[in-house]
Amino acid sequence: MWRREVGTVVRRAEPLPDPAAAILARSRIVPAPTEWSPHTHTLHELVWVRGGTLTSRVGDRVHTVVEGYGLWMPAGMVHEGRATASARLFDAFFAPDRTPIAFTRPMAITMTPLLESLLTHLSSADIDVEARARAESVVFDVIRPSERQFALRLPGDPRIDAIAEALLDDPSDGRSLEEWARLLGTSDRTITRAFRQATGLPFAQWRQMLRVHRALVLLAEGIDVTTVSEVLGYAQPSTFIVAFRRVMGITPGAFSDAAEPSGGVRNSVSRDQNSGLSAQQAEYKLHRVR
Repeated sequence: MWRREVGTVVRRAEPLPDPAAAILARSRIVPAPTEWSPHTHTLHELVWVRGGTLTSRVGDRVHTVVEGYGLWMPAGMVHEGRATASARLFDAFFAPDRTPIAFTRPMAITMTPLLESLLTHLSSADIDVEARARAESVVFDVIRPSERQFALRLPGDPRIDAIAEALLDDPSDGRSLEEWARLLGTSDRTITRAFRQATGLPFAQWRQMLRVHRALVLLAEGIDVTTVSEVLGYAQPSTFIVAFRRVMGITPGAFSDAAEPSGGVRNSVSRDQNSGLSAQQAEYKLHRVR
């Protein structure tokens, strides 16, 4: 996972009550950066966020959950998560024996306004049984996987794990294949082959994917495009914009606009104004200066 932010609270997942209905929905605000240790649920889970991001690791995949998308987690699957400070975290739990949909692996879900409204409605304890059943049936009708399934695959290969760990710790690390080969006492051909075998991507494309995942978190926190490009090691913002669009299908500016909470004030940060940076982002910028 990414470098843990200063002040991160590590928690265990709370046990869930036995659901009296097919869907149990709830929400809460995460006051500080929060990490949940590896756990499973006996129920399927759909989680989404407002005003922040959630990162979840499942096996060798890292999923980044941003506004407009949710993450479906099948029952019984071991996962861990990390939410940014002040994020509003929503989750809905689905009883497997009463859920007529079958997503057997973690799945990005498009959180349409209708789906969000239905699940928010179902979080109320004042709905009668018949009304709840009607709302649940509509949820089952409208829930859909996203066309963009965005997950970062971690190598899990001892030949290149040190590279992956270094880039997760500092995505701005710009060392080339040749430099990594010298450091690890191997050849650039071996590293190239190992990345393709372990992740399905060449090294440069995998690093680009990792940087875009990290950019999603920083942009969602309101950091401007120029600063994000610097933090991630891009020489020019235009290069970052092209890379982000290639992966996400939209520009980072368009993503930031879409992620802006309605009625909220974004955190405008420039090179000369660092007061809005989180402790982790400030640490990244200091690292770049060193």
